Amino acid sequence: MTTTQHDLPLGVVRHCQICGSGGLRPVLDLGHQPPCDSLLTGAQLNAAEQVYPLRLLQCRDCGLAQIDYTVPPEILFHPDYPYRSGITPSLVRNLQGTAATIVDTYRLPPGSLCMDIGSNDGTLLKGFRTKGMRPLGIQAFFSEDVARKVIASHGHAKAITATNMFAHVPNLGDLLRGVSVLLAEGGVFVTESHYLPDLIATAQYDSIYHEHLKYYALKPLIRLFAYYGFSVTDAEKISNYGGSIRVYAIKGKAAPTSRLAEYLAAEDAAGIYGPDAFAGFADLVRRSKLDLQKFLIEQALAGRPVPGIGCPGRSSTLLNYCNIDRDLMPYIAEQSSSLKLGLFLPGKHIPIVDEARLFAEQPDYAVMLSWHYAAPIIRNMRQKGLRSKIVVPLPRFHIVED
Repeated sequence: MTTTQHDLPLGVVRHCQICGSGGLRPVLDLGHQPPCDSLLTGAQLNAAEQVYPLRLLQCRDCGLAQIDYTVPPEILFHPDYPYRSGITPSLVRNLQGTAATIVDTYRLPPGSLCMDIGSNDGTLLKGFRTKGMRPLGIQAFFSEDVARKVIASHGHAKAITATNMFAHVPNLGDLLRGVSVLLAEGGVFVTESHYLPDLIATAQYDSIYHEHLKYYALKPLIRLFAYYGFSVTDAEKISNYGGSIRVYAIKGKAAPTSRLAEYLAAEDAAGIYGPDAFAGFADLVRRSKLDLQKFLIEQALAGRPVPGIGCPGRSSTLLNYCNIDRDLMPYIAEQSSSLKLGLFLPGKHIPIVDEARLFAEQPDYAVMLSWHYAAPIIRNMRQKGLRSKIVVPLPRFHIVED
């Protein structure tokens, strides 16, 4: 395996994205779907839409869960990409807390260069600035060439972060070569990604979409980092996005923590690398789909179509896979600060509207599409006066009445 093999071809991927093995085990086929964040304007509703295969597989050799089709990054991460981490309070706390943890744990000297790849709206960088670091965000597609330009203008970094984007990168070899060049010896590279055991445990199929090329557990990550001279020393489970893993990798040789060993032992005990890792997963997914369809069809036939609450990227996978259109879900309500208002869900063309409509109409039911943050969102909606019963589609279909 050479590191250049971590730079994926566009289109169908026939080999494991980490170890290069051709032994890929099919897990779940979600059909052909549009890119989840390619929201449509009204003018685009009459144009043709591009769809791509969306299939989950697992490598029989290293255990990496992955999709088998690479969509061009410029299609996925277009100029109007509608995501800002700073509008979600829990993410703000997490990201700025991540920066503080890195500075304190690794005792970074004041003024150290700390860089965030795919820095979005700069939320994490504010945490570094607060701690007296020299923050730098990279919005361009990061590569070895970009890294050398940063060194020429800013010097070497003591810490580099890649939160909720590390699993999105098709040219991962180029990114990791760049991180290795840019990071000072003994510096730390911190990533956050969806965690495979949580995805399995919660039948979280809606977190599978074209941006997410990989679904990490620790062993494949340790193997990946070793190719580039990094030692994974620690990991931390976090609640983001329905269950994520924060991984700390040191440039050079470094000893692992006892916490890392405990996580690895738990993964082995759960059998997530074996042939039965996804036993029952596809059946749970299909059941959740049918339960939601049945409920929405019954409501629509009774003249009570059910709107949605929240329009995260994952809602596109869920609604397209479950074949839920405007007959079943007339609109999706988003907070008034959302960048998605006035747009339409790809594939199903459900309009995204201000949540004020939801409060005005007070429907009997509403579907919580941001179910991974259901508790705080429901609490907030109740405080604003929403009386509707809340349908939570995953991990198990259920209805919250209070």
